[in-house]
Amino acid sequence: MDNKQFRGKNAAAFIKKQGIYFALIAVVAVFSIAAPMFFQVNNFILILRQGAIMGIMACAMTLVIIGGNFDLSVGSILSFSTVLMIQLFNTVGPVPAMALVLLAGIAFGLISGFLVGYVRLNSMIVTLGMMGIVQALTYFVSGGKNSTLKNADGMWFLSLGRGFIGFIPTVVVICFVCMILFEILLKCTVFGNQLMSVGGNQVASRFSGVDDKKIVLITFILSGMMTALAGILLASRIGSAQNAIGEGYEMNVIAGVILGGASLSGGSGSAVKAVIGILILGVLDNGFVMMSLPYSMQWVANGLIILIVVYIDIRSKRIRTNMKGGKNA
Repeated sequence: MDNKQFRGKNAAAFIKKQGIYFALIAVVAVFSIAAPMFFQVNNFILILRQGAIMGIMACAMTLVIIGGNFDLSVGSILSFSTVLMIQLFNTVGPVPAMALVLLAGIAFGLISGFLVGYVRLNSMIVTLGMMGIVQALTYFVSGGKNSTLKNADGMWFLSLGRGFIGFIPTVVVICFVCMILFEILLKCTVFGNQLMSVGGNQVASRFSGVDDKKIVLITFILSGMMTALAGILLASRIGSAQNAIGEGYEMNVIAGVILGGASLSGGSGSAVKAVIGILILGVLDNGFVMMSLPYSMQWVANGLIILIVVYIDIRSKRIRTNMKGGKNA
């Protein structure tokens, strides 16, 4: 191994593992200089509140991607959960509504997870089909009309999305708790170790006694459940919902998880870094608004970020492969 290969390996590994934190600091610094109104406490609270919904979804999406799969249905599940929460809130009250919405999210994840894990269908095809089915169900539940909270009982529900614990928005605290729980699940449990194994090499993990089908199923169930939770909180925050309110969330969530260092081929990832990735995208969106740049610039920035991160991911894998080849030689 020559010095050039060694430096390249270390640089790629460092960027992949720690670069996300420096990236967050960098984008905050840039927008603080470029947009004088950006560096304010109220603006940071706004960014955190807006990013918390996607952050909650990203925690579970991280598990799906670590397992070597994608869940493209989360945007539609978010729409369905938000609309269903409002509809049920107006009829049966907040607590039964929340329970039923969570069960619906689990059911969607169960279907996708069974088809991907047990039937061995491609996750992108399965969840793309699920996306259309769930979106159709959303229009059926709402009758094609916008949904609005009307029941005067249980208005405490609004505090979940709009309230504060101290000076921190409640939804941000919930996101933080979810992030920590999922990070513990990944780093400190047998399930987390098995998930990393399945994502790294599904065939090898199967021969080593890991039930890869069950692991994949659980990741999709958690994805559906956490997306339903995000829909509940979104309904609480805005109090009304259009039928396609979750449109585009799936790409932003996946972008945040990839930006957070999760490998596209599976086997590695972090819930904490996924949430940081979501925050970076939130800072970019907010900063562009502060600078009065076109909305299209947000999509361009997100696309460029994904391309850069994918390049780093592929480059680091090639370096590791070359290093292994050199050792074998």
